[in-house]
Amino acid sequence: MEISQQTRDLLLKLSKEKKVYLEGNLLKVLKAKREDTEFAEYLKFCKERDKEARKKRLEVTKQVQSQNKELESAAKENENLLVDLQIAVKEAEQLRDEAVEDLDILQKRTQFEMINLIVKVALVIIIGVGLTTTFMYTIALFANKDTTILGNAWSNLFGILLTNSFSIIGTIMGVKYATDKGE
Repeated sequence: MEISQQTRDLLLKLSKEKKVYLEGNLLKVLKAKREDTEFAEYLKFCKERDKEARKKRLEVTKQVQSQNKELESAAKENENLLVDLQIAVKEAEQLRDEAVEDLDILQKRTQFEMINLIVKVALVIIIGVGLTTTFMYTIALFANKDTTILGNAWSNLFGILLTNSFSIIGTIMGVKYATDKGE
């Protein structure tokens, strides 16, 4: 395809003054007249510039595609790491919950053992004092001694022991229910 003289002059003027050249598929169809070597050189120069520009764009495109592949790979790796991290967090929370539960069980067992020990010691003391007083009262009865004071003491002592035993058991039960995490 040949262009008019006016268009040809305008294209040459643009190239000299403004350094603006034709590009793209239009260069494939434009032809210079046989005697117009200046325009033929212009078209040849434009085609070489277009070829170089296309090469550069192709290189940039390849570089961008390469970087996109790397970014996609890094994104997948980050996603996998995030999933692994979430799994690790869940496992850590589960282990923490198990440790808290084990500690709670250990504390309750320790409290239960302490309460059992207190109850056993209290019962031994109550039974020991009761048996000792009963034994002394029985000896006084068989010895035909005056048991008025001893009987009153024996009766008061059993009342006090009974009251104290209920007090100890009530205190222990109150502590037990106060430390429970129930409703």
